[in-house]
Amino acid sequence: MPDINNFKPEELPHATKLIRSTILALFIAAGLLVTVVLPAEYGVDPTGTGRVLGLTEMGQIKVSLAKEAALSSAPDVAASLTRLSVEQPAIAPTRPVPVHVPEDVPPVETPAPPPATNSHETKVSLKPGEGKEIKLVMREGAKVRYSWSTDRGVVNYDLHADSVNPPRDYHGYKKGKEVASDAGELIAAFEGNHGWFWRNRMEHDVTVTLKTEGEYSELKEHK
Repeated sequence: MPDINNFKPEELPHATKLIRSTILALFIAAGLLVTVVLPAEYGVDPTGTGRVLGLTEMGQIKVSLAKEAALSSAPDVAASLTRLSVEQPAIAPTRPVPVHVPEDVPPVETPAPPPATNSHETKVSLKPGEGKEIKLVMREGAKVRYSWSTDRGVVNYDLHADSVNPPRDYHGYKKGKEVASDAGELIAAFEGNHGWFWRNRMEHDVTVTLKTEGEYSELKEHK
């Protein structure tokens, strides 16, 4: 072991030598980098020394293996995405449903409007021997409730009808002689005019009061 107490300053290396040694070390390191490290690790051989020493081929093999390792991981991701897309259920295209339209469908008949409804109270004055008539315009099957009475005495009456299409002269419902009142329901046998004819056979004036309510469109008085 050297004796520190006997150490002499002139024995230390000179600064110029240290700089030279450092520069020499850097050159050696750079030379090793270019001739050994780059060819052996990355397959890069700028000087050609690595190819002579067989280092360049070794570096190229390392680089190739690294690329293959990177590529081998990429198909796994692509395969996962492919499996996800395959596992999704396919949506079948919607097809129009044919609609069957039956042939010879009968046309829809529009129902006839309901018959008109009216009500009246009518007074008919009859002189001795005079006759008068009240008619209601009714459709076939229409119904009318009626009642009539005289103020004094009796009259002869005839409840009848005449059609408008085809024309008919007369259709009788009921009649009577020397009657003071009558009531009931009139059902039209066909479309036309339906009503009463009264004749006064008394020697004094007679007033007939007629009340009607039901399915008729018009009331007509015939003298």
